[in-house]
Amino acid sequence: MQLLRKRGLYEASRIVYLPVSEIAANPNQPRRHIEPAEMREMSESIAKYGVLQPLSVRRLGSGYELLSGERRMRAAMLAGLTEVPCVIMDVGTRESAVLVLVDNLQRRELDFIEEARGLSRLVSVYGYSQEETARLVGLSQSAVANKLRLLKIPTDLLVIIREAGLTERHARALLRLEGEAEMIAALETVIRQDMNVAKTDAYIDEFLAGKTEDERLPPDAPVYEANEMHPKSIIILKDVRLLINSITRGVNLLRQSGVSAKLEQEEDERGLVLTITIQK
Repeated sequence: MQLLRKRGLYEASRIVYLPVSEIAANPNQPRRHIEPAEMREMSESIAKYGVLQPLSVRRLGSGYELLSGERRMRAAMLAGLTEVPCVIMDVGTRESAVLVLVDNLQRRELDFIEEARGLSRLVSVYGYSQEETARLVGLSQSAVANKLRLLKIPTDLLVIIREAGLTERHARALLRLEGEAEMIAALETVIRQDMNVAKTDAYIDEFLAGKTEDERLPPDAPVYEANEMHPKSIIILKDVRLLINSITRGVNLLRQSGVSAKLEQEEDERGLVLTITIQK
């Protein structure tokens, strides 16, 4: 008896080698953060053994658009390869966008911020319910809901959480606080004291248990009296990285609009000195 192979979305079952110059990146690729060390290791492996798992692409104009294999593609280029093995899929623009999101989410290749954003895109842009999204990526509906809630945390704080080596569970603990000011103060303490998840939860439990109408900041938060005339006025000392990130983005926006701008950073006896130069 002859067995029939279901083609599915594949245009053909054979693998073809395509020039990397003809493969465009997918604009819906959710993965933005790739560790340089990880990329070097993959590049060295590909230089020695080649690309063992084909990339998935779709036809786009006179070339192709990448559907899956973002890291393999970058590593292959870093290794000096001019062609990569591919399987061509017969999908439209919407299917392409959904497939690249689902592929990354199923593989668990995204960090928790990218994962939350990818799930949010499936819901808000492509109209999937949380239940449908959960089935697509192999998660429970409650897990999807919890990951989507992370996006209530300001983006700058999420980036600091990731750069500090903290986890999704650290981020979820911050969601129990009210407003950005409390989150900033708590995060500063968590990072300074190198708290694990259990200690972070206990720290926030302690704050919430004793919180009153006039207590809006976690314990140990850096708080300063504004002046003697107004003893209850406070100034919150935010993480300096938030300020530097905002300034850097502003300078980059100036450059993108055609303005010649430069940001320099140095440390002296006064502390960190930022110098912005804008040419007329």
